[in-house]
Amino acid sequence: MRVSKLMAARGICSRREADEYIERGWVFVNGERVKELGRRTEPDAKITLAPEAAKLQGTRMTILLHKPIGFVSGQPEDDYPPAASLITQSSQYRPDGGPELKPAHFHGLAPAGRLDIDSTGLLVLTQDGRVARQLIGEDSTVEKEYLVRVEGELSVEGLALLNHGLELDGKQLRPAKVEWLNEDQLRFVLREGRKRQIRRMCELVGLTVTGLKRIRIGRVVLGDLPQGQWRFLREDESFE
Repeated sequence: MRVSKLMAARGICSRREADEYIERGWVFVNGERVKELGRRTEPDAKITLAPEAAKLQGTRMTILLHKPIGFVSGQPEDDYPPAASLITQSSQYRPDGGPELKPAHFHGLAPAGRLDIDSTGLLVLTQDGRVARQLIGEDSTVEKEYLVRVEGELSVEGLALLNHGLELDGKQLRPAKVEWLNEDQLRFVLREGRKRQIRRMCELVGLTVTGLKRIRIGRVVLGDLPQGQWRFLREDESFE
C-alpha cells in the first residue's frame, strides 16, 4: 500500500498533506525516513511524523460559517458566489476574542462537505486534512442535523421510509433519524451527504422542501452564529 494512502486511511492527514510531508522528509516508516512519493509499505507498518509536521498541523485552522441562501459551497457556478467569499475580517464573529483572520488562513482552505445553494446553516471549511477526512471520508459516520420545512402530506409509511428504506441513484441510503417537530417542520439526522439528499428523499415520499437549515455537525452546533458570519473552531471543540 502507498504510504500516503495508508496515512490518510489512519487519519494522520490527507493524502495531499502526506505527499507534502514525504517530500519534506517528515515521514518515518518503521523508523526509516521516507522521501520518495509513491513509496509502498505493509498495511501494519509503523508510521510517525517529524516534529515539524506536527507543528504545521497545529497551525491549520477550521472555520465554521453560517451560510446564507444564494451561495454555493465550493467553486463559483452560474454566477453564484462561493461561500468562501464570505470569509473576511469584517464578517468574523468574535464575541469572546480569539485569533484574528490572517492571509495564511486561506492557504489550502476548502469546504469539508456541501450545503446546496437553496439551503442555509452550518458549513465547515478547513485547512486540516484530518478534519476533512473526519467529515467527508468514505467511512465517515459523523452526524449532520437539519431543520426542514415541507409542504405536502406524509403518511406513517412515508415517515418510516425516510428513516430507513429509500435509495438514491440505485444505492441504499444509510439509516436516518427523521421526526416531526411541528405541523410543517421535520428534523433530519443523517450520517452521509449525497447531493441534495434531503430534498430528493422528501420528493420520494411526496413532500416538497420549502426551507432547509443545518444546525449541527457531530458535536459542533451552529448556535448563535449570525447568518453570513463565521468563526474559528475552538480548541475545546471537536466533531467526534
